[in-house]
Amino acid sequence: MTGALKVQFSGLMTVFQENWLPEKAAPAGYTALIDAYGLAVPLPRRLFATGERHRILDQDGWRILTPRHKPKASLQGHLTFALKYEGLDLVVLKRLFLATGPEPIVDWVRNTPTGSYARRVWFLYEWLTGEKLDLPDAADGRYVQAIDPSLQFAGQERNESRYRVKNNMPGTPDFCPLVFRTPVLEQFTSLDLAKKARGVVADVPRDILARTAAFLLLKDSRSSYAIEGEAAPQDRVQRWGRAIGEAGQRSIDLDELQRLQRIVIGDARFVSMGIRGEGGFVGEHDRVTQMPLPDHISARPDDLYDLIQGMSEFDQGQAQGLDPVIAAAALAFGFVYIHPFDDGNGRVHRYLIHHVLAKHGFNPSGVVFPVSAAILERIDDYRKVLESYSSCLLPLIKWKPTEEHNVRVLNDTGDFYRFFDATLHAEFLYECVQKTIDEDLPQETNFLRRYDDFRHEVETFIDMPERTIDLLFRFLQQADGAFSKRAREKEFSALTDEEAAHIESLYERAFSDKAAG
Repeated sequence: MTGALKVQFSGLMTVFQENWLPEKAAPAGYTALIDAYGLAVPLPRRLFATGERHRILDQDGWRILTPRHKPKASLQGHLTFALKYEGLDLVVLKRLFLATGPEPIVDWVRNTPTGSYARRVWFLYEWLTGEKLDLPDAADGRYVQAIDPSLQFAGQERNESRYRVKNNMPGTPDFCPLVFRTPVLEQFTSLDLAKKARGVVADVPRDILARTAAFLLLKDSRSSYAIEGEAAPQDRVQRWGRAIGEAGQRSIDLDELQRLQRIVIGDARFVSMGIRGEGGFVGEHDRVTQMPLPDHISARPDDLYDLIQGMSEFDQGQAQGLDPVIAAAALAFGFVYIHPFDDGNGRVHRYLIHHVLAKHGFNPSGVVFPVSAAILERIDDYRKVLESYSSCLLPLIKWKPTEEHNVRVLNDTGDFYRFFDATLHAEFLYECVQKTIDEDLPQETNFLRRYDDFRHEVETFIDMPERTIDLLFRFLQQADGAFSKRAREKEFSALTDEEAAHIESLYERAFSDKAAG
């Protein structure tokens, strides 16, 4: 299809690609362009149309604007509408430009050389396709931002004099997930959780903070394995915990990702290490035919090196201007959708969250938020977030089974992994990070304070080694502050009834709700 070919834009309808509209309306913006050009792309999370009534309706994933918002039934009209009201959908734009060819974009810029939307589309065309259009550099027109920061989170700005556009794309054409501004994210970003976390630990004694950090690190490492359904040996858990503790110190690139995989896997005798050379999917096999039953299909092997390079550039480039949690969600969930390894993807994916937060200085020095533990507690929500995009991709990926009961992708899918909408992922991650700051961090520091008080009181009352006090505490903790019959008859039979009762009162004093408050 070329720009010279006439396309037909649909009028009023009640169903669009199996999606019911809340009322009769005409597709607009990206929805109209997807329909008119037959673009095989994931549908935007919110679809736009213009209706017959003079009021705006938000319902069932649709935003129905009024007749006065209706754009001209043309490529230029619907692209202008999309940029004005919907922000950037890079997958749609990339596939649209490949469908139209350069001619209509060149004509648009020549007819309105100072137009802000024309220059943004010109920039996006060349940025996405790598094709330089037959146009002289822009001479006039005020600089306009490529991403409207009132609609989406943007990266650091860099002036592009050719178009007189401020390039605030957070990534590169090889990897650039985008996140929309939503009420949820606006609320989270206004909380300044990094400052709150620093406040939580500000008055914590250094030794307690060190022990808190060690506990949370081990908790996160163990939880990350548990999410994968693995009960890893303690030495692997501790080794992975040490790696997490070093997050943010090395740039993310191919060598670093492969190093992390080696730490995660440990025994690699039965795993093909490094970047996979075949297709990949997440799902099951038919028990009779062994036919793959994918829930998610990973990026093609041919695209993996470019995608990893894109992630590396995202990590080190203009994404530095993003909110740290939003940047972490984009990078980490992008990695897990790409799934570059045969094994270890999930744990490296969660490591990347720690990497970005630490690199941006989001968490207090030496403290790792146990994000994996928060995810484990909300595992169903985590899976729903992952499936929110995977389920959109499956109908668009053409594949066939291999003799090894794997999948071979037959169409070009690279853009689906480069340019996904990471909004829901950012909201979910922010909820997890907030939990670690509001609950896990203060609860652990508070517990250690009370435990130290309890141990000191016991040592003052009776001569008992620290190891025995630890055992004493565990017994009392398991029995709600009272000695069990077994403990009194065996491990602590040497205590008199009066001593045992006093120790129970010390435990109550240290660990009661009143003491915790």
